[in-house]
Amino acid sequence: MSFPDQPSVLTPSQARALFRTGVSPATTSGWCRGYAQANLLVVPKDLAFDALLFAHRNPAPCPLLDVTDPGDPHPRAVAPEADLRTELPAYRIYENGVLTGEVGDALELWRPDLVAFLFGCSFSFEAALAAAGVPVRHIGQGRNVSMYVTDRPCEPAGRLSGPLVVSMRPIPEAMVPTAIEVSGRHPEMHGPPVHVGDPAEIGIQDLDRPDFGDAVEFAPGDVPVFWACGVTPQAVVMASKPEFAITHSPGRMFIADVSDAP
Repeated sequence: MSFPDQPSVLTPSQARALFRTGVSPATTSGWCRGYAQANLLVVPKDLAFDALLFAHRNPAPCPLLDVTDPGDPHPRAVAPEADLRTELPAYRIYENGVLTGEVGDALELWRPDLVAFLFGCSFSFEAALAAAGVPVRHIGQGRNVSMYVTDRPCEPAGRLSGPLVVSMRPIPEAMVPTAIEVSGRHPEMHGPPVHVGDPAEIGIQDLDRPDFGDAVEFAPGDVPVFWACGVTPQAVVMASKPEFAITHSPGRMFIADVSDAP
């Protein structure tokens, strides 16, 4: 199946059908306008309570949209007909905290003890930013959003601990208050920024070298604006080293059937 000319007008089920057949865009930013996108974390049942507690203690990077029963690949709250094993563009596999591969589906890796968590994604408020006149530079440049590991620790929970990851968007300085207001209406999608301005203040040394995603070009007058990011669980997996985890590939999200409206 070919890559769509206008992914923004697809329904979530149409997009997921494309992903199921092997279509794998570099990013889902801008896809399925009007619908929520989500980060994925899948862990064994014996780690699921720690993951749930971690999300409760860290709602900015991990705003919980859905959690499945053990072994159940269907996110019944946000897309009951979807299959989390096959309907994302790409999956990352972690073993003992080490990224061991990226695959097109997780069918052969799925186990009866696995519990899936879906966390809101800031891609879900980008249409609202654009509607308010705030430019979304990475979409205009055809790139993935920039993501960085910070020096800010998350609140630990059980066996899980690690640093906050943020996404960054260059915003015209005069429009930063608008970006804060618009994103602040979406606490289920990370809410308002956690930092504006000097990246060194949160431990980021070089904006041209993101830890995940692509570097994004600034226009004159832009300042960097940072939001808590749902790739945080991947940094936590790398730091905490559980025996097994599956995640989405950064910037290539699960697209849910629920609205992105606040």
